[in-house]
Amino acid sequence: MFRSRLAWLYLLFVTLVWGLGEFVGERTLPTLLLAYAPAVLWLLPAPFVLLWTAFRRRGLAVALAGTLLAAWGAGLLHWRPQHNGKLRVLDYNVNSGYKSTPERLAAVLKKANADVILLQESNFQPRGYPAALADALPGYSVHSAAEVMTLTRLPVLATQTVNLPGNQREVLVTRLQWRGQGLTVVNAHLGTVQVMDALARDFAYLQRTRDRRTQQVQVLQKLAAQTSGPALLGGDLNTPPRGLIYRDLQTAFGTDAFAQAGRGPGWTFPGLRVRIDHQMARDLIPTRARVLGEEESDHRPLVVDYR
Repeated sequence: MFRSRLAWLYLLFVTLVWGLGEFVGERTLPTLLLAYAPAVLWLLPAPFVLLWTAFRRRGLAVALAGTLLAAWGAGLLHWRPQHNGKLRVLDYNVNSGYKSTPERLAAVLKKANADVILLQESNFQPRGYPAALADALPGYSVHSAAEVMTLTRLPVLATQTVNLPGNQREVLVTRLQWRGQGLTVVNAHLGTVQVMDALARDFAYLQRTRDRRTQQVQVLQKLAAQTSGPALLGGDLNTPPRGLIYRDLQTAFGTDAFAQAGRGPGWTFPGLRVRIDHQMARDLIPTRARVLGEEESDHRPLVVDYR
């Protein structure tokens, strides 16, 4: 019986992990860890389970179902039709420019040909980096807050900065004019849930970082409620595409653009095989979402076309 039981155990394991991470998520520390762990981890047992059931000629269909569910949860089966759009937005955590130069980073941004560029960790080193970057990107107006920067070729109607609780970061809100109407763009860099502290058994600090992020998301929800018309949230949200916070942000700003118009897992932080940089838009339709392969940071740029 074990040879078929193994396949059923794997299918039930993947289903349970996915369900707890998706629907319980940040409510408890154990399910938070499930939600924020790289989803490819649940694929690791698949080769052994498939080989075992194939060798025993029993339970292969169940093992294949578990493997496909794990692959779907990891985004490996994600595929959406793509079309050209009228508005292009890029967001990119640039890691303070440590892995790049103003000239190289500007070349990446020029090549993307985005109408709006949202940078996080834009507290560049050395001090002359921001001016050199702006000089290398003629045609863009530059607006900055603590650790975030928005560059745009569109007319700017107004800007606003909002403090994020629990750290020294700010949200940058830019009111733009696009196709004869206002468009509110929110550039945010949320705090990180210190999942690695669970390995050191520092669960108290893990809980504090979780609670701070909840407060930060409440700030974004309030901004969304106060904003009328088309709005877009973009940036390093340090949130995988599952869990309660992810759903709360989509409820406030609109469906994840990569979920609507992307292909593949879209790992924006390839070091951990996770997608934590997002764009969510209200009253805009994403037509194409891509994660570029540029390596000027530990993150990768996310580019989305809208109409």
